[in-house]
Amino acid sequence: MLNVIKSLEYKNKLLKGNFGVERETLRIDREGKLALTKHPKVFECKISHPYITTDFSESQIELITPTVNTVEETYSFLNLLYDITALEIKDELLWPQSMPCSIPEDDFIPVADYGDCGNGKGASDYRKKLLKKYGGKKQLISGIHYNFSFNEELIKDLYKILGKEEDYREFRDNIYLKVVRNYLRYRWLLIYLLGGTTIMHESFGDKCVVNLDKVSKDGFSNDGVVSYRNSECGYKNPIDLYPDYSSVKDYVTSVNRFIDDKLIDSHKELYTQIRLKAIDNTKFLESLLNDGINYLEIRSIDINPFSKAGISLEDLNFINIFTIYLLIKEESSYETWQQEAQNNQNIISMYGQMDVVLNKNGKTISKKDWALEILSEIRVMNNELCLGKEEVVDNMIEKVLNPKLTYAYKLSEMVKKEGFLEGHIKLAKEYREDAYKNRFKLEGFEDLELSTQILMKEAIKRGIKVDLIDRSENFISLQKGNHIEYVKQATKTSKDSYITILMMENKVVTKEILNKNNIKVPSGFEFFSLNEALESVNKFVNKSIVVKPKSTNFGIGISIFKDGAGEEDIKEAFKIAFENDTTVLVEEFIEGKEYRFLVVGDEVPGILHRVPANVIGDGKSTITKLVEEKNKSSLRGKGYKTPLEKINLDNNVKLFLKQENKDFEYIPQKDEIVYLRENSNISTGGDSIDYTDLIPKKFKDIAVNSAKAVGANICGVDMMIKDYKDENSNYAIIELNFNPAIHIHSYPYKGEEREIAKGILELLDFI
Repeated sequence: MLNVIKSLEYKNKLLKGNFGVERETLRIDREGKLALTKHPKVFECKISHPYITTDFSESQIELITPTVNTVEETYSFLNLLYDITALEIKDELLWPQSMPCSIPEDDFIPVADYGDCGNGKGASDYRKKLLKKYGGKKQLISGIHYNFSFNEELIKDLYKILGKEEDYREFRDNIYLKVVRNYLRYRWLLIYLLGGTTIMHESFGDKCVVNLDKVSKDGFSNDGVVSYRNSECGYKNPIDLYPDYSSVKDYVTSVNRFIDDKLIDSHKELYTQIRLKAIDNTKFLESLLNDGINYLEIRSIDINPFSKAGISLEDLNFINIFTIYLLIKEESSYETWQQEAQNNQNIISMYGQMDVVLNKNGKTISKKDWALEILSEIRVMNNELCLGKEEVVDNMIEKVLNPKLTYAYKLSEMVKKEGFLEGHIKLAKEYREDAYKNRFKLEGFEDLELSTQILMKEAIKRGIKVDLIDRSENFISLQKGNHIEYVKQATKTSKDSYITILMMENKVVTKEILNKNNIKVPSGFEFFSLNEALESVNKFVNKSIVVKPKSTNFGIGISIFKDGAGEEDIKEAFKIAFENDTTVLVEEFIEGKEYRFLVVGDEVPGILHRVPANVIGDGKSTITKLVEEKNKSSLRGKGYKTPLEKINLDNNVKLFLKQENKDFEYIPQKDEIVYLRENSNISTGGDSIDYTDLIPKKFKDIAVNSAKAVGANICGVDMMIKDYKDENSNYAIIELNFNPAIHIHSYPYKGEEREIAKGILELLDFI
């Protein structure tokens, strides 16, 4: 098989396929006790939420990544789901461990309540049956489920070379069945390398705890343990069951026999280390027979307490190449291989950190020798197929040579020093703090505009399926049930017509429409060529004016002379404006401060005062140096992918500073604030300050009416107000924006962070 795959020259295409991870975790209070509160309402409906749901208990959250093509994408999505969940549960934490926290007796463990949503009642009733049959405490043991299928092109190409009398579906099924059989044979190695459940809390109260040694004030363990979750102390069937993996038909027959013999009530109750998955898992056995195997689910993986996601990217990469190895590895003919594999799992789980002896095809072999043999074969495979994962394999070999590098050993040492609950609570707090620091990022999608990331995050949180259609254009689709909406750049939606956009894009048309609706706008002039404008310069000398392109956004090409300017400076302003448009406007300067009102439907969910780009002097640095330092902030970036934009020292800044008799080499005194522009756009380096709760309702109504005048449902209204506290103060609308950024309201430089994306989803009828 190795030579056949090598001949295909797939290289790193072999590492692509279909991947997804389900990560279970418990919600806990700040003392490490199981949270007895309801599943957060924002994540409803649990039965149909594609990303964040519950498992057995109302307190047991399950994070589900979508199917993606690389493990890197899987890892990023798992991290973003963690961040969304951790920040939503407020006063609680997510337990970073497979074995439970401090838990109550069964009667007080809240079984997941799926309500009347979908088949909610059936799902809840099933879990109540499990509680009676297996007890609640073992049901709280959590883990990582790794779902995968190979690149379909690979299987098709293998079929062309190796397929004989069987049809393609049978060949494909046999590929996956071989992987299943080999996984069961070699799963002990994965348990050793990734195992991380070496301590049980005293409240677990199982007979296993009674037989263990106390290693901390609240933790129990035994020498050499790797994974209690995968041991006899874990969540498993009362007796070992061995399905027939010879064919799909034989597998279905064996599962039905277990059900008929009352060993299990349904296929869902067969707790094997790896599961076949069907196209229609609601009719699992029937679908397997009719459609074949869709993908496989590996279930042996403990949560890695030292990774926020619960599993590291390196481990995901290793599992990926491990499954390729299982495909390539020739099988032995040893008859009782399943029983032998189960025994090896038990030995590794309970004593794997020690120099134990395992069974291989009826003969004994040391753990170390067999592990190195397998990993050496994987290293050869990696080199032969040019997979590029040498470092990953070498790191796994190091774990075999030195058990102190394993998660199992590191976890035991942490608990001995810090205690079981305290050590894990500390990790949980660190991961929550990390989620907060990165709250404005959507991991794996950082290249998108931040406004798009925010809308995607809110949709994911609320169980709305998100698909990224065109990455470069920030074009996404949102779907819940049969309802689909297409959105570009977060605020271009089906709710606004094309003519509305054209009206807002044209500042002359905007002013005319607002005038007809008795909404105040600045008076002004329109010029269609630079020569025409230059001939009229004398009209504007020493007058308070604004020179701006007719149809640009983001403050591009705008020059503001609030105290008037000389002929040469106005000429320069005209040149800058005509570099950005074929038509230029000169408007009266409106006294006061500028505020950005964000209108969504009939509401104003956010108002900002945008402070123009500025620096604060230290008495020794030039403006150039101060800008360089300010631009180093993690909040600042380029292309609207961060809450604030970097400051650019361009010709507009040069012209503005000239009015103040300053240049880029000017050294401000200590604490002296130097403004670099008159216009306050965030896109040109301005700072955002939230004023939503301070602005009187009258001005909010004016903003909504302005948007309605042009038929806009989502609109950025730029309003000058002389005194925002006085509702009778003079004002003027200076601009309407058809594609307003929402990130500046969601994450202002100062002030309350606003839930703007929620309002957009309400407007789109998803909430």
